[in-house]
Amino acid sequence: MMSLPKLFLHVQDPTLASDLLALKGVLQYELNISHHEENWLLQLTASQCDVALIEVHSDQDESLSALIHHPILSQTEFFFFSQGEPDERLDKLIQKGAGFHYRAPFNVNLVASSLNEVFSELSHSSPQVTTQTSYLDQFGLLVGSSSAMHTLYRTIRKVAATNTNAFIIGESGTGKELIANTLHVFSPRADAPFVAINCGALSPELIDSELFGHVKGAFTGAHKDHQGVFEQAEGGTLFLDEVTEMPYEHQVKLLRVLESAEYKPVGAQHVKKANVRIVAATNRILGNAIRDEIFREDLYFRLAQFPIQSPPLRDREGDACGLAQHFLAYRNAQDGLHKQLSDQSLEKIRQYAWPGNVRELKHAIERAYILADHTIHPEHIITNEIKAQEPSKAAGIPHGMRLDDIEKIAILKTLKSNDGNRTDTANQLGISIKTLYNKLDKYDNSPLV
Repeated sequence: MMSLPKLFLHVQDPTLASDLLALKGVLQYELNISHHEENWLLQLTASQCDVALIEVHSDQDESLSALIHHPILSQTEFFFFSQGEPDERLDKLIQKGAGFHYRAPFNVNLVASSLNEVFSELSHSSPQVTTQTSYLDQFGLLVGSSSAMHTLYRTIRKVAATNTNAFIIGESGTGKELIANTLHVFSPRADAPFVAINCGALSPELIDSELFGHVKGAFTGAHKDHQGVFEQAEGGTLFLDEVTEMPYEHQVKLLRVLESAEYKPVGAQHVKKANVRIVAATNRILGNAIRDEIFREDLYFRLAQFPIQSPPLRDREGDACGLAQHFLAYRNAQDGLHKQLSDQSLEKIRQYAWPGNVRELKHAIERAYILADHTIHPEHIITNEIKAQEPSKAAGIPHGMRLDDIEKIAILKTLKSNDGNRTDTANQLGISIKTLYNKLDKYDNSPLV
């Protein structure tokens, strides 16, 4: 008969303890309750439990500090419970893959669901929110208590345990790199490097060098050997952000590496083996990108062994206000202040669609924090909402100018305003990145005089 999972409970709050103990009626496990007058880490180590439920207090907890470098961290699944006060030790533990961090008010049903998931894997192998607290749950580098986020947490746990390539699809600002990093943290490769590269920011002339490296003397300016990202991420995870923005003609080289697990640095005589887990991401609609020949379909199928959807903030019920409080709590803790959001501000946050997602919200709270003295009012929350303006009639366009010259001026001026970012330029002009590269190549050969 298979033994029951062993659960260690160190919770002082009587209500929380009662709620967690009640789970015994729906989950089967062997329970070990700590003696609060003794060091809980020593008790946990001696108990050899599979799962630990630990209530964290803001006062100095020597056990929590010691856990950061304790070997039991990689042997036990942790469920931390706190009142939401920012704690660097706890953040570090979660980022190292310790497990879940639940912030008050606690949803015991979600805790039970996550426990059941952990137990299943083992069997096969409301307090007041203040200006100093966050009440959102945390998993790895991700924060959110909505059902959409808890579904994402469960997906990450399953995918991270494999060596499968993952493709994260979602709008800008939804935290795709945080998802990729959390996949890495919970994977067997967690002790090896996590290397991220933005494919849309790569110069076409240097893509091969950035991906695969080069040897000294391979080309003009190659004064020394250079490690590409495949070598930098050896044994770990390589995150290819905005992979659909990689020039089309270079994508086949990436495909070859995925098929053969081999690559050759520029100018080198010998191939190298690639031992990396690939996580890619895009904010494009993939069907359109493949149809428009921006992204290779065969490369997509190689990368998307497991597609992961990054939920937009509008689909994360209740998380917008929670994230606003979360960002504010950490900003207050940083400066030792007690700024707070008014009820009207929270209502504005709740009602706004946040097209820029979590990134836009975080920037809005940062701006509001700077503008407000003590209380953040609605007028302090400045969003990035873009309002259409009527175009001026033929403004700045000389009579009789050729259409291709007007097009060139529009492209070069937009590129300059975006500090050379080709991806943003193509999006603003409504053309594909491939079309933009083709036009820029043409302009280099025939400058406007």
